[in-house]
Formats: sequence, structure tokens, C-alpha cells
Amino acid sequence: MTAPNLFLVYVRDAERSTAFYRGLLGIEPVFTSPRYVAFEVAPGVLFALWTGRSEHAVPGTPRTSEVGLMLPGPAAEIDKLHERWVAQGVRSVEPPTDEVFGRTFVVADPDGNLLRVSPID
Repeated sequence: MTAPNLFLVYVRDAERSTAFYRGLLGIEPVFTSPRYVAFEVAPGVLFALWTGRSEHAVPGTPRTSEVGLMLPGPAAEIDKLHERWVAQGVRSVEPPTDEVFGRTFVVADPDGNLLRVSPID
């Protein structure tokens, strides 16, 4: 059996969301089309944006999952990243807090998709 290697996020505007994630993550897409954009986040692993189900990409839709970004280093690095993203205009959903797995925060993309930052397990 193979491990999951495609993480798909529904968006309403692929161009706007590409700019958001390009700026947020500091990476360039490996594939771009008008409705589907893919970023390679590890060898053979894609994080993709898709407008094919844009009816799901509205901020009022309940979110039952999150995209995770695990950072190395001390808790202070997580706080610094939160401050930097908020200064860039990213909407904070949950400010930095301590959980059982360490320091964490949650932000939202323009469509309300959640991104959680936490320490490396």
C-alpha cells in the first residue's frame, strides 16, 4: 500500500489562492492550469488547489480538517511565524497556544481553509 501523496484544497479562485500559498509557503507551483495548481511539498507529494468543487470553498462551510505545517525549533519560532503572517494580512483563527503536542496556531486562507502550524512531532 502507498502513503497518501496528494492533498487537495478546494478554492474559488485558483490564481488568487496560488498567490496566497506562494507567498505564505515561499514555494513555486510545479503544475499550473486555470482550475488546478500543484505544489510539490516533498519528493512525490503534492499540495494542490482545485476549483472543480468551488461550491465547497466558501468561508461559511464548516471545516473538519486542516492542512498542517510542522516547524523545527523552539516555540518562539512558531510565535514569530504567526506574527509575520498576521502582519502580511493572513487571518488568524486561533492565536498561538500550548497544546499537548506543543505550541500551535491556526490561520485561514482566503476560502476559509484552515492551516495549523505546530512543532515537529
